[in-house]
Amino acid sequence: MVGDDQVTDEQIQKWADEAEAGYDLKELKRRGRGRPGRGAEPTQVIAVRLTAEEIAALDAYAAREHLSRSEAIRRALAGYAA
Repeated sequence: MVGDDQVTDEQIQKWADEAEAGYDLKELKRRGRGRPGRGAEPTQVIAVRLTAEEIAALDAYAAREHLSRSEAIRRALAGYAA
């Protein structure tokens, strides 16, 4: 689970009941694969090399703001370009 979220016994039972009932394969296939888009236009993955110190600073900022690394980088770039 993400962050400090805990899985409850009720959630586990719900998942087990759903699995035992069976899944609608047509529905699962219709959902598509991969992450949902971030907007109307396609996005592109860009690799960036960072030093250990840069990664530590990025992770510290992301933790303070409760962001993923990617979102922290996007916010930094938006602020730089503004």
